[in-house]
Amino acid sequence: MGNTLIAPLSLLSRTSGETLIDQIVRSVVARIDDRLLRGGARMPSIRQCAASLDVSCATVVASYDKLVGLDYLESRRGAGFFVRERSALNMPAPQPEVAAQAMDVVWLIRNMFRQKPPHHAPGSGMLPNEWLDGELVARALRDVARQPGSLLLSYGMPQGFLPLRQQLQLKLAGLEVACPPEQIVTTVGVMQALDLVAREFARPGDTIFVDDPAYWLMFGAFAAMGMRVIGIPRLADGPDIAMLAELAALHRPKLYVINSVLHNPSSTSLSAAKAFQVLRLAEQHDFLIVEDDIYCDMHPGGGQPVTRLAALDQLRRVIYLGGFSKSLSANLRVGFIATSPERAQRLADRKMLATLTTSDIGERVVYQVLSQGQYRKHAERLRARLDKVRDATYRRIEQAGLRFDPAPSGMFVWADAGCDTNVLAEKALAEGLVLAPGSLFSPRQLPSTRMRLNLATVQDEQVWVFFDRELAKSP
Repeated sequence: MGNTLIAPLSLLSRTSGETLIDQIVRSVVARIDDRLLRGGARMPSIRQCAASLDVSCATVVASYDKLVGLDYLESRRGAGFFVRERSALNMPAPQPEVAAQAMDVVWLIRNMFRQKPPHHAPGSGMLPNEWLDGELVARALRDVARQPGSLLLSYGMPQGFLPLRQQLQLKLAGLEVACPPEQIVTTVGVMQALDLVAREFARPGDTIFVDDPAYWLMFGAFAAMGMRVIGIPRLADGPDIAMLAELAALHRPKLYVINSVLHNPSSTSLSAAKAFQVLRLAEQHDFLIVEDDIYCDMHPGGGQPVTRLAALDQLRRVIYLGGFSKSLSANLRVGFIATSPERAQRLADRKMLATLTTSDIGERVVYQVLSQGQYRKHAERLRARLDKVRDATYRRIEQAGLRFDPAPSGMFVWADAGCDTNVLAEKALAEGLVLAPGSLFSPRQLPSTRMRLNLATVQDEQVWVFFDRELAKSP
């Protein structure tokens, strides 16, 4: 039992900003909650644990004491520390063992949020904190805090902070999308934007098309609303047009959610020819296109041509979604919707019914960053850093035996491991690594040999030690 605990804990980080004590406590709590450590199990001795983790005995003592205080361990005089039997008061309702370990969207979210530092989540959809600019956000927050306090006490505007929407008008103009502030509605990230759009323009029983593969979190959200979610196979240059035409005629969808630029999880982008065909089919079968452009600022533009549906359509049939959680700060939770005047008003009303308004403070912070001209340089630094690691990471992925089609930009690799990546992800989790298996990126959630890798969060030798060992075992 001691080895079961110590092996994954060997991934302690000295540079994450989280104390060693908190890392040990968090890891043990996760293993007890996931039933990898059972009630009554004896913990490694203080000396054994300290030696295995290369920490002091005092660190282990403090960690164990904290776990006792949290009611996860008990100390038995002369015998050591043991996992406490979880009572009905401090345990969730019993679930079948398979359900407790089910690899689904909730599994991925739960385990990604447990991973600190994010280097131990090679399947993460986020950049590591050290790749971002916390001081940039902190300066903007200080600027907001210096404003008269009365400005920070009231509800914001239903459509969002007007100066921010004016800045977003300029940002969209740079993407060749004409959109005045009254056609923009701010949201709590892109997920709220998707939620508002789906609730306003579809009803229970209606069909929503998504890419397959695609961003997994929306599958469950749409299904919970009673919508039918159908995947359209995604190719290197966009959706399978023949399949889209066939399924649109059969199912008469209300919405089609698509990444035109830097598709998640493949980092591919829509070709101009495919964009034209998608718009033509939307007109023919009368469905709205929801263009999720959350990775907008990761694309370098310039010599790499890119086609956005909103630019071709000018928001007549396209609802454009954007945000800053991936490139600036996930904690700010600032996203936005750009659409026609009539739809913008309907969505603002829907937003009021759901949350009244969004946080004016977070929107003021993003406005400060955008209006002072700092965001453009920040985005350039992120793209440069991704470019710097791209080729070497591609070579390392190939050396590990993974197959993939290199994308010219973006932060993801849609890799083929040649084996069931659900099984691979279970093995990785036992070593403190969170993968993103391909089954989660399809609305059908069937077993897949694919998985998403993040160029920024695979820069850890422990990741490659795992892949080299496990993939060498694959037939």
